[in-house]
Amino acid sequence: MRIKIPELSLIVLIGASGSGKSTFAKKHFKSTEILSSDYCRALISDDECNQFVTKEAFEVLHFIVAKRLAAGKLTVIDATSVKTEDRKPLLALAREYHVLPAAIVFNIPEKICHERNKQRSDRNFGPHVIRYQRGELRRSLRYIKREGFKNITIFDAVEKIDAIEIKRTPLWNNLKHEHGPFDIIGDVHGCFDELTELLEKLGYVIHTASQSQEKNQLNQSQENNKSTNHIDKENLEVCKSSPKRKLKKISVTHPKNRKMIFLGDLVDRGPKTPEVLQLVMNMVTAGIAFCIPGNHDVKLMRKLKGKNVKLIHGLAESVQQLEKLPPEFHQQTLEFIDSLVSHYQLDGGKLVVAHAGMNEKLQGRASGKVREFALYGETTGETDQFGLPVRYNWAADYRGQATVVYGHTPVLEAEWLNNTICIDTGCVFGGQLTALRYPERELVSIPAKQIYYESVKPFSPHKKLTISSQQELDEVLDAEDVTGKRFISTRLNINVTIQANNATAALEVMSRFAVNPKWLIYLPPTMSPSDTSKLPKLLEYPTEAFDYYRKSNIEKVICEEKHMGSRTIVIVCRDEGVAQKRFGIKNEGIGICYTRTGRRFFTDTSLETAFLTKIQLALEKSDFWTELKTDWVCLDCELMPWSTKAQSLIRQQYAAVGAASRAALPEAVTVLQQAQARGVETTALIQDYQTRLEMVTQYVDAYRSYCWPVNNINDLKLAPFHILATEGQVHSDKNHIWHIETLAQLCKYDKDILMATSYKIVKLSHQESEEKGIAWWQALTEKGGEGMVIKPFDFINKGKRGWIQPALKCRGREYLRIIYGPEYTASKNLERLRARGLSTKRSLALREFALGIEALERFVQKEPLRRVHECVFGVLALESEPVDPRL
Repeated sequence: MRIKIPELSLIVLIGASGSGKSTFAKKHFKSTEILSSDYCRALISDDECNQFVTKEAFEVLHFIVAKRLAAGKLTVIDATSVKTEDRKPLLALAREYHVLPAAIVFNIPEKICHERNKQRSDRNFGPHVIRYQRGELRRSLRYIKREGFKNITIFDAVEKIDAIEIKRTPLWNNLKHEHGPFDIIGDVHGCFDELTELLEKLGYVIHTASQSQEKNQLNQSQENNKSTNHIDKENLEVCKSSPKRKLKKISVTHPKNRKMIFLGDLVDRGPKTPEVLQLVMNMVTAGIAFCIPGNHDVKLMRKLKGKNVKLIHGLAESVQQLEKLPPEFHQQTLEFIDSLVSHYQLDGGKLVVAHAGMNEKLQGRASGKVREFALYGETTGETDQFGLPVRYNWAADYRGQATVVYGHTPVLEAEWLNNTICIDTGCVFGGQLTALRYPERELVSIPAKQIYYESVKPFSPHKKLTISSQQELDEVLDAEDVTGKRFISTRLNINVTIQANNATAALEVMSRFAVNPKWLIYLPPTMSPSDTSKLPKLLEYPTEAFDYYRKSNIEKVICEEKHMGSRTIVIVCRDEGVAQKRFGIKNEGIGICYTRTGRRFFTDTSLETAFLTKIQLALEKSDFWTELKTDWVCLDCELMPWSTKAQSLIRQQYAAVGAASRAALPEAVTVLQQAQARGVETTALIQDYQTRLEMVTQYVDAYRSYCWPVNNINDLKLAPFHILATEGQVHSDKNHIWHIETLAQLCKYDKDILMATSYKIVKLSHQESEEKGIAWWQALTEKGGEGMVIKPFDFINKGKRGWIQPALKCRGREYLRIIYGPEYTASKNLERLRARGLSTKRSLALREFALGIEALERFVQKEPLRRVHECVFGVLALESEPVDPRL
């Protein structure tokens, strides 16, 4: 015998002690799925037979049951549960979490239960206990069907228990094995002509049966009806002798085997409800489409069942159209709508479709409340001035991982909100019939041929939206979305943990110093230096970077000049309208320049405006917008001079050290020379202090080369080196040469402020190529340059041991003097610095890199700002980790 149990259910084992419940549970279910009252007693008192803690034990059991059901896990209750009142709280939990309750009853003879308990040392109660439990079981069995169990199995013999086989069946709404691709169509409402036009635009081929085919199908249908006494669901034609109207046979195919999903409300208001029904039923029967019910469809079904339904909201039109068709078509329509499932989970649970939407807690569940939500959504219980129910915007609070596509409430324009989208664009009211292509997330629409039905609530399909619903919702951000300990998954399969204290530090910076958060779509990652060099008087040298990438099986690297400036993210829009439409930002110009910690780079807004305008003009002249098919861009750059942003740091830290040292050290040398003149041996000390004075001079020269006066905008230099993202695309799929060369072309159109990044390609299998790369680095650093950044030829790389560093910096000897202090090249200091550890820095660089790419991809895919900020805040939070800032 086989018992079918829903894959998500609460299974209650019912029977007296010794009836075999525990043995049965261990045989057929995972140990983690079984919750035993005895085990809960043991958790509390170390004694599973301690009846004095029964109340507390069941409190623990019910608590765990709730947590498992909330997580969508099948759960088995191993307790006697022989009384109706024992089962009530379990059934209440099943209803609360919308899972199907199942009962398996062990109605085993009392004698067998006694014999089994005698063999168990932990069962020292008398026979009266079994007799009492058996009596309670017999009394409650007559009512068990009324309690709410959807599946009931009763065993009255041990042999039946031993022969049982349990099969877990998926719920009707579980189509996770269907991975698409799909084309999802919103509310059709009888707009047949628009539907067929949209299908053709989506690439579907519509076949209309010829007269000879129709005649053959008609005869075959008549023969089938005679033999089977029921209408053939694959043939919707009616008897030729019927005086009723005849529907033309239509079938649909797709050359690439895409499947259609209809979101319900096929009927009412439009001119051709029967044709729409016939087409959809044919497609569903042929396996090329899925369909879920809409509230209008359900209302029509109730009418066809003979229920007393008011002929309002377009139902009268459907009834009138259907009256011209034979009763067989009515019956088939009734059966079809009645068979539809409230909602579907598809593509491994990543896609959910429902007529009016589906919040996270109800997805993949089964109950009357789930079906009601799928049909009508949530309402506040109030009505608006048009007499329509006021709907609660569940999508505004949605935090689920699954994409939810729905219809029901017509909108002027389909737009994403918290990974949900309503694609009912009011075709029957004169709007559009819209489809969503999945997984492409592409919207395809057909305009209505006319207004078929006047909406009770004003509906203006020609009204243009100035700001999206998502951008409007993102006006207020919730701190809970970015604070606390967090685990962030990224596409690069690097799962990043953000500690609560680091998240708090990030929030402090963002809330006090950051730019308008809507601009913050990316923060750049930190960068690790190359391994420490063993060459004398050098801490970093290109050889170690080349060795790292060679060992990672990278054949070719690009060496880029490391500019003497500050890391800057620059976002430029084609005009202010783009800034408003794409970023939801009004009256803040065409873009922003911000630092790697999210702070505004320029304190003078007029200077920033002029600076961005020059970049925008260069983008326009270079035909950048057209070539990359975008109207905005996010660039990763260096802005020079360094003193533009670090002026106070230079004055307070570097200049102060240089001035103090240059004032004190010559005096010290003079005093030592005077002591020597008096006969005190100070030769070694004089040499030491003179060497220190030389180092200080080198130190001052080093930081001075990073500073020059900025009298006007042309004194600024911007060196862009990455095109991070444009509309619809993150450019991490391009190699670094593409980035550098594309930006070099841009820089030609404004040489006053734009500076192309010089580079050299090094083949790691050629010694001569490496030597040229090293010579280039030496030339850069000897001229006072900072050094170079070595990157793999491709933007993202993964080796046998995991992800490879996206970049390593190799800095020059004199630049490191600014970082480590004037006297870092002294032998004793240099040896100590050679022991610096890089593992933490490199781990940090990889995690921040993954978060940065993830943030850009989420923004480009138009995910909610909170999802983008989860990654942006993550980068800033990781910067709070204890890592030597000089690395």
